[in-house]
Amino acid sequence: MTSELRGLLADTVTRLFTDLVSKELIESAERGVWPDKLWRALEEGGLTLPLVPESGGGAGGTWLDAHVVVRAAGQHAAPVPLAETIVASALLVGAGLEVPLGPLTLAPVRADETLTLARAGESVRLRGTATRVPWGAAAGHVVALGDIDGRAMIALVPRDTARTTPDRNLALEPRDTLIFDDAPALAAAPAAAGVNADTLRLYGALVRSAQMAGAIESLLQQSVRYATERRQFGRPIGNFQAIQHNLAVLASHAAAASVAAERAFAAADSGNLAFHVAVAKIRAGEAAGIAAGLAHQVHGAIGFTYEHSLHFATRRLWSWRAEFGGESHWSVELGRHVTARGADQLWPDLTAR
Repeated sequence: MTSELRGLLADTVTRLFTDLVSKELIESAERGVWPDKLWRALEEGGLTLPLVPESGGGAGGTWLDAHVVVRAAGQHAAPVPLAETIVASALLVGAGLEVPLGPLTLAPVRADETLTLARAGESVRLRGTATRVPWGAAAGHVVALGDIDGRAMIALVPRDTARTTPDRNLALEPRDTLIFDDAPALAAAPAAAGVNADTLRLYGALVRSAQMAGAIESLLQQSVRYATERRQFGRPIGNFQAIQHNLAVLASHAAAASVAAERAFAAADSGNLAFHVAVAKIRAGEAAGIAAGLAHQVHGAIGFTYEHSLHFATRRLWSWRAEFGGESHWSVELGRHVTARGADQLWPDLTAR
């Protein structure tokens, strides 16, 4: 059943993004215009809540099902918080809370920041500052992670209860500062087992790895198309050995990033997440730097112009590889995992995966 759902989600999201995500739409979003038609189409197509049970209005899928949606969002540079909404909805479901319609975001997303939840009579209130919140000002609600009496709690907070300072990343996607001053939560409940202060960054790195894999695939497709169409010395530049070599290297990095991200999403379903997220984020980050350089080499000067669409993917790659921990952060985490397991376990661990 889940493979059928995966195919249905893949077909739906690809068709929707192909029809609605144009160069003009992305440029409009970069100027601060919310793409309402796109978001409504995503909601109506059931693509914003793939992890929510059918009884709650979702698709009742797995993380592997969600992977095809998140990857497609990265491949088409969709200017909406689709990945963030998918993660936020999963946290709400895990805590037994209802998932509202509309775009969702997460807070806090940085390792050195915490939010405080406190009971005030029958209600729960939120205090603290969260910076670089993805789509913070555009989201209808914020799913916040905090703790009460040492227990991890998930709180659903209306975004308009926070004071907002707008900011953006290199890709001109909103990365806003939200300040909560005793903001009342609409609902709050203990988080699912295993959720802790690192969970938001873990799942954030998970979805960014898939988005990056999708964006690298976009670079490959654009580069192959350009190399086929662009002619020099009477023949397509794709006939030249140097260009063929660049495309082959680009394709290998696209494949490696894609496999690593998909494997991490499969691990999310089994609960064995940390190791695979570290691998996926490292591999996607390394591929991002190489792939962006190769794609721009193939395109030559035209790829650096704002009028060309190549930069929509490359600017996102440069931004996403640093979000929720870059390669150096996850390399340290991976090293800790390996050393904790011991030298005798290294080869069996590698071959088992």
